[in-house]
Amino acid sequence: MASTFERGDASCTVYSLVLSVSTPYAPAADCPDDQITTISNVNTPKEHIMSGQESQKKMTYVRLGNSGLKVSRIILGLMTYGSKDWAEWVLEEEEAIKHIKKAYELGIQTFDTANVYSNGESERIFGKAIKELNLPRDEIVVMTKLYATVGRTPKDKFADRSQAEANGYVNQSGLSRKHIFEAVKHSLERLQLDYVDVLQCHRFDYDTPIAETMQALHDVVQAGYARYIGMSSCHAYQFHAMQNYAINNKLTPFISMQNHHSLLYREEEREMIPTLKMFGVGMIPWSPLARGQLGRPVSQSEATDRSQKDAWGKYLDKTKEANNKIISRVEEVAKSKGISMAQVAIAWSLSKDGMTAPIIGTTNLQNLEDIVGSIHVKLTEEEIKQLEEPYIPQAIVGHT
Repeated sequence: MASTFERGDASCTVYSLVLSVSTPYAPAADCPDDQITTISNVNTPKEHIMSGQESQKKMTYVRLGNSGLKVSRIILGLMTYGSKDWAEWVLEEEEAIKHIKKAYELGIQTFDTANVYSNGESERIFGKAIKELNLPRDEIVVMTKLYATVGRTPKDKFADRSQAEANGYVNQSGLSRKHIFEAVKHSLERLQLDYVDVLQCHRFDYDTPIAETMQALHDVVQAGYARYIGMSSCHAYQFHAMQNYAINNKLTPFISMQNHHSLLYREEEREMIPTLKMFGVGMIPWSPLARGQLGRPVSQSEATDRSQKDAWGKYLDKTKEANNKIISRVEEVAKSKGISMAQVAIAWSLSKDGMTAPIIGTTNLQNLEDIVGSIHVKLTEEEIKQLEEPYIPQAIVGHT
């Protein structure tokens, strides 16, 4: 299957028509210079730095879709930070704040969390980090998500909505107007913030009318609780319907899609990525390292605590033979270039048409610094072809 989708004259015409007529955001210029800003060796003001120390940043910043919001080319995902009562591989507060501090020092100013991560602990820790590290609110981009039921303690987990409701969590999941407003209020309390920069729907809600959801999201923005809105893993037709409803009714449209995409999972390239390009929506994929599988040789596939304990990683077993071939090729390219496997995998992600910034999560400070180095890695067309060739189609993973 094709690994990229070229924008031809016909699709470009549709793209321009939809955006110029319907959305408040002007299409981005084709010239990369209009989209990307690089800050290298810049001394950050002392009043904005943890402990009053000076720091040097070397990071690239890019507009999120056709909006005016700029995000770092690498986004730090905060699912990894919270409570071990929620997941054994999670880093708790002290270590989490060290990682957030290091990320900011490296130039990452965009952070993605969700209310369901450690049932609110991830948001709480990030909010504390913002205060404790004195992160400048006018610079950092705070992204969170809502949809799932947030348990009262980190240990509380529910297989589905009916189980949550049976345990006293009625109206505490999904994308109803009531839940959206309640969830935003609680997220802001945990984050100790007046607003988030991007409020994202974690999943599509089959039980709530799209009209209700999009009006509620628009009203959240109008109320000042969020600056922008985004969507996460869903089918392309669902995203298309939600975005079109917002556009046609002059409501706030999505500026981002947080979807599942990596060298080991490329199903989004069939329908979702062309849809995002048509609407001028930025792509910020989760799991670009396939839960770490792309960061180490096949012989070390169980090398980390998370790879052994995170149930999400088990989906890789369904296409294990093809995945192992891809992982081996990542290793080959890494050796030939004298860089890490993680840098190769993220460099591939950054090379893809329509990509804004992958979301990475790490429990190791050295790995974090290594991954950030991937923004300076350029793969040749031959290397990209070598990495992509073994891929085989697979079932949808990440949404229903």
